[in-house]
Amino acid sequence: MYRRDLLKSEIERLAQVLARIMGLKLDGKPDEALAIFNETIQTAFLLDETILNNPDLDHFKDWLNKAELSSEKLDSLSEFLYYELGTSAERNKLIAPKLNLIYLQLSEQYKVVHLVNLHRQEIIQQYL
Repeated sequence: MYRRDLLKSEIERLAQVLARIMGLKLDGKPDEALAIFNETIQTAFLLDETILNNPDLDHFKDWLNKAELSSEKLDSLSEFLYYELGTSAERNKLIAPKLNLIYLQLSEQYKVVHLVNLHRQEIIQQYL
């Protein structure tokens, strides 16, 4: 039960950070939003921005396999990355394939399939 409470607390904190990032984007402060995004990706998921921004998908696959994130944490990461779509065509090309890998790992390794994620996978196809 303690682990579940800890995960719930962490997911709630990440949701608050995501809301802050989205608010900064809406306020016309994309540089601040990106800085908080990169810091959160690094601290919460131990994902270096160089891996995220590398167009070579193999680096991200390696990180994903080594990171051994829980299904809840992986789902939170997908939320963060999903809301990065639409900022620019270049960013979309970097993020969309990585999101697909996350959804694939969620379904194959953890047997977690959300209707929301299925819908998002359809949307992601337009960015690939």
